[in-house]
Amino acid sequence: MRPVYAGAAVEVAARPEEVFALITDWPRHSEWMFMTSAREVGEHRVEAYTGVRPVGFLDTMTIVAFEPPSYVLMEHTGRLVRGRGAIRVRPWRGGSRVIWAEELLLPLGAAGRALWPLGRPVVTALARHSLRRLARLLEAPAR
Repeated sequence: MRPVYAGAAVEVAARPEEVFALITDWPRHSEWMFMTSAREVGEHRVEAYTGVRPVGFLDTMTIVAFEPPSYVLMEHTGRLVRGRGAIRVRPWRGGSRVIWAEELLLPLGAAGRALWPLGRPVVTALARHSLRRLARLLEAPAR
């Protein structure tokens, strides 16, 4: 089965170290990632729940590369979400540029692939929305 791809990017007025620290602070995902809460469940494992219980799905992941403050690569290992997701943080114009990319193996076989042209814009829009929330959170004045 061939993977499909989706991604988004945002510029953030914060240092890469600050950005990466927030991205990999799994319990804080609910502050910026659309309808998602996450937690670390082992040294290299993360679980994220997307949705409003009881409607949603569990995304289990294994951290396969962790290079602070610039790169994290996750292997999606769940029943619904499979594939790889990466977030890269680079210095950019006095702040940072965050690039989020997903390489996914779609569920439902041929039906999943047939529906991907409808799903990709939604996945991309939600990733952009989440990254904009991340940027606003990092750019907010300290309270």
